[in-house]
This record gives sequence, C-alpha cells and structure tokens, in this order.
Amino acid sequence: MITIQEAIHRIQQEVPGEIPADTVDQFKIGDPARPLTGIVTTFIATCKVIEEAAAVGANLIITHEPTFFNHRDEVEWLQKDVVYLSKRRLLEEKGITVWRFHDGWHAIQPDGILEGTLRKLDWKPYQDGSIPYLLHLPAQTLEELVFFLKEKLSAPVLRVAGPRELVCQTAALIPGSVWGEMQVEALGRPDVDVLICGEAPEWQTAEYVRDAVACGHPKGLIILGHERSEEAGMAYLVEWLGERLPDVPIHYLPAGDPIWFL
Repeated sequence: MITIQEAIHRIQQEVPGEIPADTVDQFKIGDPARPLTGIVTTFIATCKVIEEAAAVGANLIITHEPTFFNHRDEVEWLQKDVVYLSKRRLLEEKGITVWRFHDGWHAIQPDGILEGTLRKLDWKPYQDGSIPYLLHLPAQTLEELVFFLKEKLSAPVLRVAGPRELVCQTAALIPGSVWGEMQVEALGRPDVDVLICGEAPEWQTAEYVRDAVACGHPKGLIILGHERSEEAGMAYLVEWLGERLPDVPIHYLPAGDPIWFL
C-alpha cells in the first residue's frame, strides 16, 4: 500500500513544467505519511463530502477549491471561528487528509476541468483545434442553448444576459471564476456569439453584454455557477487518476450548489 504522499507525487509528475513555489496545490490538513486507503475527488471539501468520504473508506480528499474559505487556505484569521474549528475537528476525527488540485489540473493538457465539462456536454467534437475554449456549435438560439445546458447539468435555473433570439454558433466556454477582462476579451472576439462561464462580475461582463446589444453587436452570456461549471471536471479526475493509481479505490462525490432559489 502506497502512502498519501507517494500518490500525490505520482500526480505531480504529470503536471508540465516546474511546480511554482506559490502554487495552491498543497496539503491543507492531515498526515501525508499515512498509508492511502482511498481517494475522493470533489469540487470542494464540504462537511457533507467529508462525512461521505469517511463512509466509503477514503482518507484522502482531492479538492479543486479551498477548504477553509479563502484562496490560500490561510487560517490565522479563523482561529476563533466556530465553523472553521468544527470543520477542522471533523477532518481530524475522520482521519482525512485534504490536498488541493487546482493549478496543476488546469495546467495539464488538456485542461482537466475543461475536458471533463466538454465530455459531460458531449461537445468534444465541436472544440476548436487551436483555441481549446472555443466551440463551433450547431446554430441555435440563446434560449435553446440555455435549455440544453439546464438539462445536461441538471440546473433548475441559469442566469442569462442577451437577446433570447440571438443565434449562437461560436461559444467561449470558460468554467470557474476568471477575471472580467478575460471574459470581455473573449466576448469581444468578432466570431464569438456567447460566453458560457461559471461566475461573472455583474458590473463588468454582464454590462459589456448589455452595451454590446445596445450598440448593435449583440452577444450572449450564460452564467452556470462556479460549482456547476467545474464539477464535471472533478468527476473526470476519477478516470484520469485510475489510469495512474490503478490499485487505489477512487470515488467522485459531488459537492452540490450551496445556492437555492425562491
């Protein structure tokens, strides 16, 4: 039986180039020297995911996003916070180690999050050969595209900007949360009709779409939600890990969207 650290080392060997010293792909809690009993992959290590990981016998959670409510999982500011303390105690009681796989999973070619999302949507055949996030889709209205995404991603509601009747043929798919300038630049491409993203600054990307319509250059924006846009990428990680750690039990546990609608 290999240790947790040995498993992570195998993963890191697949990441191209030098691993930056300031990467967020670090152990967040636990003992990497322990024998590895199983792995759970997830978008984010919620308390529910932690309980479920323990139930399936896994002692390593590989999460894409932070565990302790800030990008670098810095905890000094949380030392008196009851939620942080409770979550930390839960992880310690369950004997679970948490390792974040964010920078490396995006750096691997193809980008693991984008690859998993494209597979989930059956959009691999439409991917541009030079620019991975560009998709050349069958012509459809913005409204039709929204209904397709709602069905594929089991989304009760999606946030949309742009004309319902806008014909969408070229889409920019940018999961997760990136700076608004990148989203605006993608929308500013003459060939892009619609941006599909995880999160978007309302004051920036959504307003660009509103002004684009008003100026006679209509564009569309579909906001999936951060979790919904990246979960498929962490589900795909199970397959990817299985090829490299064939003797380790590996499970995917969805974190789910914390937002509900009234």
